[in-house]
Amino acid sequence: MHPILIGKQAPLFTAKAVVKGNIIDPFSLSNFLGQYILFFFYPLDFTFVCPTELHAFQEKLSSFKERNAEVVGCSVDSAFSHLAWLNTPKYKGGIQGVEYPLVADLTKTISRQYQVLKEEEGIAYRGLFLIDREGIVRHQLINDLPLGRSVDEALRMLDSLIFFEQCGEVCPANWKNGSQGMKPSKEGLEQYFIHA
Repeated sequence: MHPILIGKQAPLFTAKAVVKGNIIDPFSLSNFLGQYILFFFYPLDFTFVCPTELHAFQEKLSSFKERNAEVVGCSVDSAFSHLAWLNTPKYKGGIQGVEYPLVADLTKTISRQYQVLKEEEGIAYRGLFLIDREGIVRHQLINDLPLGRSVDEALRMLDSLIFFEQCGEVCPANWKNGSQGMKPSKEGLEQYFIHA
């Protein structure tokens, strides 16, 4: 299998997930076709960098929802572990208050499908996948275990994809929502540098 999923159909799966304190079985990303999906992996429940990321995604959840995007997390823990972590207060290292789905990948099948499994430890790297409304992976980013990711950057990438789909223009380096795009041509590049 090739580790680059860009431009390919996102691997679909059915698994258990925890959503707002309830175990959903079966859960599938296919339920969200027609919406954007920000699907991310984290190593383990009850660890250290992970709760900071999960809370950071929760803090921006309304921004993703405004853009018709669903946020879904996944780790190799069981649904029962997810549930226990959700019932643990933030000040004790828990993720109480997180509302988006957390998928249980106890068999590590999903982590393998997305090419993020660190086999020797049996946990997932910090993989992040932006999936478009047709189920195609349009952006992927994989961080090593100690490196927390930027939720603002994930939102920027979603804005970039929406801008491209709506305007047909591409997004130059450091593009932000409201910035100038450019036509994907020699003339477009020249115009961009004239007005940048």
